[in-house]
Amino acid sequence: MFPLRDHNPTRNPPYVTVGLIIANVAIFIAYMPLMANEEAITRFFMQWGMVPARLTAGDGYYTLFTSMFLHAGFAHLLGNMVFLWIFGDNMEDRFGHFGFLLFYLASGVGAALFHLMTAPQSTIPTVGASGAIAGVMGGYLLLYPNARVDVMIIFVFFIDIITLPAWTMLGLWFVMQFFGGIAADPDMGGVAYWAHAGGFIAGAALTLPVWLRLGGPAYWNRTHGLPPYPETQYRFGRSHVPRVPRKGRRRR
Repeated sequence: MFPLRDHNPTRNPPYVTVGLIIANVAIFIAYMPLMANEEAITRFFMQWGMVPARLTAGDGYYTLFTSMFLHAGFAHLLGNMVFLWIFGDNMEDRFGHFGFLLFYLASGVGAALFHLMTAPQSTIPTVGASGAIAGVMGGYLLLYPNARVDVMIIFVFFIDIITLPAWTMLGLWFVMQFFGGIAADPDMGGVAYWAHAGGFIAGAALTLPVWLRLGGPAYWNRTHGLPPYPETQYRFGRSHVPRVPRKGRRRR
């Protein structure tokens, strides 16, 4: 289940969201040559990634921030940046540029601390912006639960694009992280499910004062959980490629 876009327009340009995407891509490109050498990239991630056992020992607190700008591969980077682009602009529009930056970083730190609590002695470095982006998604769910999101569904050989309300798509995503965290072995590498779940919860908690200031349940009743501006309508234009008539098959 992969989101492609939402129907939630913004009033202001998402400068911080774009800046975060550029920063993540630029940093990835800078250390990408190290990925050809497994020993070198491991040392790099151990130095700048968040290693729970290292923090438990009282060292490397700066990695709570540096780790959220590192990615383990191109697919990891691409997936995170798509999620950030889709949901980040609306949260930046609501929080303001500087407020959104603080919100993003705080969500990322909250995600890292949640992961630390679930695996305090793990020596596996954790990298990725997904904890911070999960916070963006948690806040988005609270503010715009019924905003429409176009989602690509991939199930074995079945691929389709459907439109879902944000609460369905984001709610399912959170449930998947929760059960993934229960099933995962904290001493093995892979997806940091608890960091995702923790970031989601942190983002929702940080957005709660904004939601209450807007009226809480009354805000939902007033907006029906929809975006504050008229939804973006996507239409497919008519193709300009000329039709070629099918000819009958010739037999010899």
